[in-house]
Amino acid sequence: MDVQEMLKNVLLAQVGAVALTAEKGNDLLKTLVEKGEITVEQGKALNEELKRKAEEKKEPEKKDVTSLLDGLSDEDLAKLKEAIAKKEEK
Repeated sequence: MDVQEMLKNVLLAQVGAVALTAEKGNDLLKTLVEKGEITVEQGKALNEELKRKAEEKKEPEKKDVTSLLDGLSDEDLAKLKEAIAKKEEK
């Protein structure tokens, strides 16, 4: 697995985590509405806010992998190379 493939997988995992968080948040809001702890209108407003925040978190997905590598320090890049080398040995 090359560096770009590994970074792509990391980005996809982040997107999945954001989607799961939004889904769980929506479930929590439905539960609160059913229990009467918040109104339907408040639940809708909170759900929209969660969706907006989830969309904002997706932005890193659009970055080019090389731009992510450019942001790494020499030490971090060396650690990444070492981790990749270990993974390729397996």
